[in-house]
Amino acid sequence: MKNREIFDQVSDMEQRIGELYEQLGDLKNQLSQVLEENHRLAMENHNLRKHLDTNKEKEEGARETPASKRVSFPGEGYDNLARLYEEGFHICNLEFGSPRQNEDCIFCLDFLNKTK
Repeated sequence: MKNREIFDQVSDMEQRIGELYEQLGDLKNQLSQVLEENHRLAMENHNLRKHLDTNKEKEEGARETPASKRVSFPGEGYDNLARLYEEGFHICNLEFGSPRQNEDCIFCLDFLNKTK
């Protein structure tokens, strides 16, 4: 009987270790997702801060120019979209405004080529 009890305890411990190993794998996957999301948000935050700094510089330059001398050009919207694309954001209708993952988007490029 004593040997059977020891065997049962070892089997029970093996089962608990398997469950713990499974939980550890789940936690590892969740941590991986959190780290990826954190990195994506950090990149988006960096791009937004750079965009804000650029806008502040433009506003300061616009303040120096009187309002009567400012002229809006017809291609200004296109230039803004091209600038947004160069800053790393999608301009296509599928993912407009979301950050690009350091690769070109064929839909954005197609849109830019159509408007030229």
